[in-house]
Amino acid sequence: MSRPRIKVFFDGGCRPNPGAIEAAAVIRGEAHVFADLGHGTNHDAEWTALVKALDLATSLGFRDIELIGDALPVVRQANAALKRGSALDRHEAAFLDLCRDAPPGRIRWIKREQNLAGIALARRHPR
Repeated sequence: MSRPRIKVFFDGGCRPNPGAIEAAAVIRGEAHVFADLGHGTNHDAEWTALVKALDLATSLGFRDIELIGDALPVVRQANAALKRGSALDRHEAAFLDLCRDAPPGRIRWIKREQNLAGIALARRHPR
């Protein structure tokens, strides 16, 4: 019997946009928040979150993972980069570098309100 893929939720943000980047990953119900990740746009933040999530999952020893995020352009770009096997920009290059040892089994999009990593980030900034 095969083991199910480990779901790894990711989300990134910056305040303001552009601004200070933060990211979160949720693995097996545990939130990991990364702050002070430099300065950039929301797009940079989402890519940073994807890379941080993949790096965290592999450092914890997980190999068969499913990356789940709410940034559709980033999900599409990451899937395209995996399929191509080459990078078109620095974000894709960082992602593909991590994929050499343990490529994700799947990268998929979900709605923002379903993203556990987004919920973890939102808790840092109560309204």
